[in-house]
Amino acid sequence: MSEVRGSNSWRDELASLVSDSGIRYAAADPIEVPTASFDAQASDFGSGDLEQSESFKDQIKGFAIAWGEILMDLGRGCKDIVEQNILTEDSYIVRKLRKPCAKASAKLRYLNEFLPEDRDPAHAWPVIFFVSILALTAMNFSTEHDSLVRSVKKVQIHPPSASHVLLPDGRRLAYHEQGVPAERTRFLLIAPHSFLSSRLAGIPGIKISLLEEFGIRLVTYDLPGFGESDPHPGRDLNSSALDILYLANGIGFDDKFWVLGHSSGAMHAWASLRYIPDRVAGAAMVAPIINPYEPGMTKEERKKIWEPWVLRRKVMYFLARRFPKFLSSFYRRSFLSGKHDRIDRWLSLSLGKKDEILIEDPKIEEYLQRDVEESIRQGSIKPFIEEAVLQVSEWGFSLSDLQVQKQCQQRGFLRLFRSMYSEAECVLTGFLGQIHIWQGMGDMIVPPTVTDYIARVLPGAYVHKLPSEGHFSYLYFCDECHIQIFTTLFGSPQGPVEKKVATDTTPSEGNSEEI
Repeated sequence: MSEVRGSNSWRDELASLVSDSGIRYAAADPIEVPTASFDAQASDFGSGDLEQSESFKDQIKGFAIAWGEILMDLGRGCKDIVEQNILTEDSYIVRKLRKPCAKASAKLRYLNEFLPEDRDPAHAWPVIFFVSILALTAMNFSTEHDSLVRSVKKVQIHPPSASHVLLPDGRRLAYHEQGVPAERTRFLLIAPHSFLSSRLAGIPGIKISLLEEFGIRLVTYDLPGFGESDPHPGRDLNSSALDILYLANGIGFDDKFWVLGHSSGAMHAWASLRYIPDRVAGAAMVAPIINPYEPGMTKEERKKIWEPWVLRRKVMYFLARRFPKFLSSFYRRSFLSGKHDRIDRWLSLSLGKKDEILIEDPKIEEYLQRDVEESIRQGSIKPFIEEAVLQVSEWGFSLSDLQVQKQCQQRGFLRLFRSMYSEAECVLTGFLGQIHIWQGMGDMIVPPTVTDYIARVLPGAYVHKLPSEGHFSYLYFCDECHIQIFTTLFGSPQGPVEKKVATDTTPSEGNSEEI
């Protein structure tokens, strides 16, 4: 009877928990359950409870989801409170910040030109801002991860090895020369180096025998503050051109010379064509840069130039133009950190396939590291910031000023009446020498659009397009390329100038004829 009562009470309790389905059980119908069968079912029921019970991981997951929902609701509530009480038009904060925000928005409105036409700046810029933060964080993480994987090589400072020229303002300019000696020079070629480089750059991998075959004296020098050259805080492109002129005079060369500019080193070569054109015979430019903010460019040309660059390089250009002091933290964490790394990572460069293969060569890597070590030997960050600012600031001239033009003018007090009887005096302005440009079509550091722009404003320049070359591949350790460049500039090799034999010009007795 106790079993029956227990069974009935269990059924009643179960029925009380379930909604009334209209089914009633008779109390007088006992159900006999075999003991063995009941024990087996009980054991099965117990094992099912263990299988269905939640694990500790599921409990933590549920707890986190619940807290996430609570925090979301809290955030929505805080947002509503801020919008209803603080961000209203009558609030104190909005009234105080309205004018400064309007001024800042007006100053930064020109940045909207870089956005697609179908994008709302109010929505696009916040997205760009947060994506930039995530990208910088990812780059920093990947850099740290790579530094742990790769072997780290420390920067070494080598003993001084340069020759020096004393400039009129008291500065010393360090230089390095290769090729034929001064008394047998047929062509003098001066090469200013690019950013994060030194006088050791010149023409990478050039053979002395090739220089002697063409009679070339190759002179490279350290820019102010780089290598062993004294700094010049007030320098500009005009003073840079004068440094080249004083260097040529200091090494005893009074005739016209040629200039060679590669990458950002072309900036100083352009300046020599503008400020000392009477001393420059011609120019060879390999992947030359221009000011990326050049006002003469069209919007489409500027877009094509900026498009291949990585985000970090665009940020560096923006900082150099607007907030140059912020560059110091980037430079100290990269090439001034005392450790070596790939040149493209230090300068945030996009490399093409051929350049990627080139810099992986151990010989090229060793050369680049030695050049960088010489560049940063003074340990000062100022010359690098000055060089970066020069690239993106007003140059003081436009490339179109180098175009050869005929300029006619009248002189004298009666020029109005004299013009009726005589022609106006005309002179040629611009750079009268040859300008040769070699541009790799696979170059992503200086895109081919740059050379297209130069060809548009300087129609007299000779442009040599290289279908399969990159930014470094045509100039670095390429004997055939060096021969092509020299042959294009100087024609067939004629060797050095023969030494002039001193002869006695005293007339002999009985011969007083003057010649």
